[in-house]
Amino acid sequence: MNPQESAAAPEAPVAEDPIKVQNARVLALLTSLFGEGTFTDIEEPYGLLTVTTTRERIHDIIAGLQQDQEIRFHFLTTMCGINYPENEGKELGMIYHLHSLTQNIRLRIKIYFPITDPVVPTLTDLYATANWMEREAYDFYGVIFTGHPNLIRILNVEDMDYFPMRREYPLEDGTREDKTDLFFGR
Repeated sequence: MNPQESAAAPEAPVAEDPIKVQNARVLALLTSLFGEGTFTDIEEPYGLLTVTTTRERIHDIIAGLQQDQEIRFHFLTTMCGINYPENEGKELGMIYHLHSLTQNIRLRIKIYFPITDPVVPTLTDLYATANWMEREAYDFYGVIFTGHPNLIRILNVEDMDYFPMRREYPLEDGTREDKTDLFFGR
């Protein structure tokens, strides 16, 4: 084959990334089940499909994904609180990691809400594992889960009047005199 023929020859098709194909399939299913405008901030960091929705829709969405016979998200891997004090009106949030064991598909769903109204519906009626994870989010971030059967602190003392994972306090005590800054690059 001469150089002109090799230049004119069609390139071999590049194999599509199976993770991207799978994520596109899941996103199409999400859109068909819950509507076009339900999810925002759609991204795929490290191949993990991540979507954002609202706290008003989160319970219905996760219940629908758990009951859907095609995808079968029967495992709530993680549920954790987050705090971004600089995001006015969206200071607190929750992240839900769902896993379909039969399809080997993972999905991350995020919701955000104001710190002045930290109320989210419980998922304890869908997943037993949500019980402890919701108690932890309550204990550390002050998220109140409506309908939770026993929303009390799980790791901190009951009479604690603040939520330690909220970024409301400085990380260091500026009045300390017993440390030298020489070793800390300051």
